[in-house]
Amino acid sequence: MTNGVSMRKLIIAPLLAYLAKLRFPVLFGITAVVFVLNVFIPDIIPFLDEILLGLAAALLGSWKRRNEPASASDKARE
Repeated sequence: MTNGVSMRKLIIAPLLAYLAKLRFPVLFGITAVVFVLNVFIPDIIPFLDEILLGLAAALLGSWKRRNEPASASDKARE
């Protein structure tokens, strides 16, 4: 049973670390879930919405947080 717990940690820990770096992790998660659901639901124009949602998920997945600029007091200390 402990083997299953360690496998979950191996999968979940890097995922949580990746999501922590994202600017909008909840929006990325929602888009990814909608993309997976959309793949299984048939539609009128095949693959168009899957391609658009996949691109949106990729865009949100690559959108990292900005580095915070140093404040004036931090610059004065240097």
